[in-house]
Amino acid sequence: MRIISHTCSNTEIICALGGAHLLVGVDDHSDFPAESLEHLPRIGPDIDIDIEKIIALKPDCVVTSLTVPGHERCLAKIQAAGLNHLVTQPVTLGDVITDIERIAHLIGHASAGQKLVAQFKKRLSCPKPSHPPAPLVVEWWPKPVIVPGARSWVNEMLELAGAYNPFGHHPAESLQISAKQATEAAPEGIIMSWCGVLEEKYRPHVVERREGWATIPAIINRHIYPISEAWLGRPGPRLLEGIDRLAGVVDLIRHGGSNRDL
Repeated sequence: MRIISHTCSNTEIICALGGAHLLVGVDDHSDFPAESLEHLPRIGPDIDIDIEKIIALKPDCVVTSLTVPGHERCLAKIQAAGLNHLVTQPVTLGDVITDIERIAHLIGHASAGQKLVAQFKKRLSCPKPSHPPAPLVVEWWPKPVIVPGARSWVNEMLELAGAYNPFGHHPAESLQISAKQATEAAPEGIIMSWCGVLEEKYRPHVVERREGWATIPAIINRHIYPISEAWLGRPGPRLLEGIDRLAGVVDLIRHGGSNRDL
């Protein structure tokens, strides 16, 4: 079987299921696991795929996604070309589990799918921390500040880590927030998870120096932490480690750590 993967999350699911050898092409942003992808043809950015390259690679199936704005244009190209495809559009961690099962069935790796699903279900069944949840803001982008809304698996991840999203009641996948909204939310911690930016390039001072944010508890106490979007924004296997990383942040907040301690 010849598979093309469009989006990092689908690539990571396929590889985690032992299907890396089936891949004949991936989008430009797929980067993990690097050793499985370094020699593969690239089909363009995840919001602007090159459909002619995809056709030339003669895939049996294109595993595509509708997780960010722009993906719908890619799906339209795939459909117009008459290519066999599977679409993922997860909102909850349960949806991620379902997508793992669907992709495992597609590539004939049902046993590996069952094992990965079991890992997810085991983590999701763990008791939530007993302490009152801490309000944490996860930033997908720093300027303007974009955060997850109600339709995001991040809300469940925060709950499992002993926190909550103060913007989790907004009926959206993500939203732009103002300084007034941020101040009213009074987050105890801020997670930099800037999409498309390497974690080593995240800078807490970008958050600390924002106009109108000075009175926010997270700013006052220097609870600003980097967690790459690879662990929070990609609905695939690494979300499990993302939950643990969020729990680590909550632990630092509860015990008086700062952004230098993570």
